[in-house]
Amino acid sequence: MTWEYALIGLIIGFIIGALAVRFGSSKLRQQNALQAELEKNRTELEEYRKELVSHFARSAELLDNMARDYRQLYQHMAKSSNELMPNMPLQDNPFNYRLNEVEKSPATTETPPRDYSEGASGLFRPIQDQKQ
Repeated sequence: MTWEYALIGLIIGFIIGALAVRFGSSKLRQQNALQAELEKNRTELEEYRKELVSHFARSAELLDNMARDYRQLYQHMAKSSNELMPNMPLQDNPFNYRLNEVEKSPATTETPPRDYSEGASGLFRPIQDQKQ
């Protein structure tokens, strides 16, 4: 019967020791505190990233609106200068060159841009063309 008491005491001792180590360890408390701080920082970083994306999206939208409004204002000024000062020579009108440039811009044409040269060049040029 004494060995049974010893065995029960040993088991109770292991349980008490495990609980003491589990709840009494300062490193474990420190680790839990750091884990909580890490999670808090991760959520703050994710919120900051979302805010940054939102900020740049809004800024791009505002810049696009500003560019469109500026283009409309410039075209208005160019057309008005031609209408209000018809006797002014074309070379003296500061808006004339830019108006013609805006009207002939490649953005308004329907042809796609060319991204190649006319003939073969460089490494893929035929041998008879390289001798010339």
